Amino acid sequence: MKTCIALFRGINVGGKNLLPMKELVAVLEELGCRDVRTYIQSGNAVFTCAGREAPKLPERIRQAIKKLRGFEPQVLVLEPGEIEQAMKNNPFPEAVDEPQTLHVGFLATTPAAPDLEGLENLRIPSEQFRLIGQVFYLHAPAGIGNSRLAAGAEKRLGVPMTARNWKTVCRLRDMAG
Repeated sequence: MKTCIALFRGINVGGKNLLPMKELVAVLEELGCRDVRTYIQSGNAVFTCAGREAPKLPERIRQAIKKLRGFEPQVLVLEPGEIEQAMKNNPFPEAVDEPQTLHVGFLATTPAAPDLEGLENLRIPSEQFRLIGQVFYLHAPAGIGNSRLAAGAEKRLGVPMTARNWKTVCRLRDMAG
């Protein structure tokens, strides 16, 4: 059995794409996942599954949720080592003391032609960002609620992304053991 971390994008945000965590657990268990635990309502799950099943899970999960709830969320399934590596590569260690200001965007693939100049043009002076492989780091001391950089990052990176603040990343690492 292999430990996996599933990150869901855009569920239970702003009253849209509602999926209670109990239903998410049931979906994952129906797909053969075991020891399923969720963290906060925005779509984070840690579980074990047969190693050969892991690559197929994102599509199977999307389809199961579509059948159950009528929408198809983006799902990234990561291994604990990927979370650990993202934490090791954090280019903004000074931000970990204020974990709500540091965001880690996990990308579906490595961007082939990211628009770094476009990202730079969206950035306000207090914000910093860095793209390292399939991870986009954003330090936004003023918050991401009104950040043009946070809002425009995925489009300029050119690949699907789902982001978590540093506190959530640390918690998921801990849950994955």
